Amino acid sequence: MNIEMAYLLGMILGNGEIQQGPSETVVTIDIPHKNLYTDDEKDVRVYVKASLVDIRQIVEPLIGTGITYTQGRKSTKISFKKPNAEYVMRQILHYVGNGSRHAFMEMHEDLFNITKDQKKSLLRGIADVTGYIRKSNIAYGVAGAHRVYIEIPGNWKMVIDIANLLRDIDVPVQTIDFGHPNFRDSELKKYNAGKKLYWKKEHQIKIYANEFLSVGFNINHKQEALEKYSEELLEHLNPENTHKFYWEKNVRKGKRKPVHPGENDSSLPTSIRGKHYNSWTELAKDLGYHE
Repeated sequence: MNIEMAYLLGMILGNGEIQQGPSETVVTIDIPHKNLYTDDEKDVRVYVKASLVDIRQIVEPLIGTGITYTQGRKSTKISFKKPNAEYVMRQILHYVGNGSRHAFMEMHEDLFNITKDQKKSLLRGIADVTGYIRKSNIAYGVAGAHRVYIEIPGNWKMVIDIANLLRDIDVPVQTIDFGHPNFRDSELKKYNAGKKLYWKKEHQIKIYANEFLSVGFNINHKQEALEKYSEELLEHLNPENTHKFYWEKNVRKGKRKPVHPGENDSSLPTSIRGKHYNSWTELAKDLGYHE
């Protein structure tokens, strides 16, 4: 393992697809354009295209071949093809649990034993393809409380693995907005309106911008926004207050949420199915993100 392999694995785990044929494997990584323009009205596609120069310098020497890219309105896709028998392909498949799409991939347990710098590189790869920072990501009601969002669609194990990797490098999660009925339809308004599965949304890990600086982005516009909003955050908040894990904070008893029929949905992990949660921290603890 090296930081280049860790970065590539992060991109694949974050938003990759692996198509394995009889003799060759195609790896495709999707870099979404969450918004077409940055907060200062610059074209996101131009930034992503420029960032591919740096990404190529990291990935191509590692895989021993060139990567190709296609760019559309909503995303930029990069891909490469390698024989199945090559060492780099066997390593990739080993570390992502042989999953074909990021929604079904699993981080191999070995990834929790790599160095701190390699973990940061892995997380940067994830953030480049599924992390976002915009002015609208501010914590509700708190001046300057800018945050990075990492979005994970449907993969319950992945959201906790990412949170635990962040813990390993001393980066606290500010909150996790789980794709769970107690949080995505906590008052049953959508359920009662006939949208019974409205709560089945992506998980969102939210981290204060200044805390995420140690990870950062290789996508230029994201890194620029991270640095800008980190400076703004520190004008309003004491870094001692942002650098706290949930188990280091005073426990606040929030309003009790009504029971939601979706709590028993078969798509939920068995360890939490049938349970009711009033706080994201209770759910995170049950899933394995804790002290």
